[in-house]
Amino acid sequence: MRRIPFFLCVFFVAAMAAAAPLTVVNVSAPDINCKLDPSCKIVVNDSTANFTLPGTTGNAFLQTRTWPVGKPGTVGAGKYVYEYRLDLTHLTGVTAQGCVTQLKITFGPVVSLNYDGAGGTEQVFVTTGGGLGTVAPSSVDKTGNVVTFNFATPVCSGSSPGHGQTSYFFGLSSNRTARAVTATVAATAGGPLSLNARAPQLFILPPPHRKAARPPGR
Repeated sequence: MRRIPFFLCVFFVAAMAAAAPLTVVNVSAPDINCKLDPSCKIVVNDSTANFTLPGTTGNAFLQTRTWPVGKPGTVGAGKYVYEYRLDLTHLTGVTAQGCVTQLKITFGPVVSLNYDGAGGTEQVFVTTGGGLGTVAPSSVDKTGNVVTFNFATPVCSGSSPGHGQTSYFFGLSSNRTARAVTATVAATAGGPLSLNARAPQLFILPPPHRKAARPPGR
């Protein structure tokens, strides 16, 4: 009988789990930075993936932002923050208005932290103060390793360049460093879009077991 490695069993069980809502809280910058750095100053790592939508011209993009590991003595000590933003500012509707309604990312385990300082913990924060954006996710849920950000009020293109919308930055935390992933964006027209993004490593595998060398002559 062939045995399935334990970490694959965990993956399969997680993949079959039912969708569970994640708690979302609004925060402000630079206060949110203080959760991982006593100086409240963060040097981030940004990457973007461009896309367009049917009936529009110009470029939109999905932005991924990662933070350095949380410093000792902070709420997020030892944790890694992953932020995302959908920017349709320079996407212009020509024959139709293009809008994003959903973003899916294979994220893995989400760490709960007290992001707003009000007591309790949350899984997702949205930076609605002190930063870019006008549109927030209406809900966030997690099925297995996949986190879905829903926009009941979508992020839409504009009537001319520079007049489209951008979401706020929305973020989650993890115990794990980043890897390249493919995110999925759903829009009001056309099929799902696959975009480059970054998210935590799914598995941390133990080092391979090595047999001790046999003494000479045996």
